[in-house]
Amino acid sequence: MAVVTDELSLVFAALADPTRRAILERLTAGEATVHQLAEPFAMTQQAISKHLKVLENARLISRTRSAQARPCVLEGARLTEAAGWIERNHALWADRHDRLAAYLEQL
Repeated sequence: MAVVTDELSLVFAALADPTRRAILERLTAGEATVHQLAEPFAMTQQAISKHLKVLENARLISRTRSAQARPCVLEGARLTEAAGWIERNHALWADRHDRLAAYLEQL
């Protein structure tokens, strides 16, 4: 397994997993504990914790401390940065696709 170090790659690698995307979607409603995040999944809290670690390393979530609980909070700025990168590159990809389509029509 390759080690990912650049910030954008960490975000996209974290978003590549459907469980992590579901966790992020749940966190849009507000902070949640590991137990609360694990409820809808058929996996252990330990497995959820591993997913949370990936999200935390990508800085998509942070953990606060409330008594003995450590609720997770969505960090939307990282998602905004990733969306911005996609938006900036979308025009380039669309242009290349259009040129390829035109070339294929000529063939």
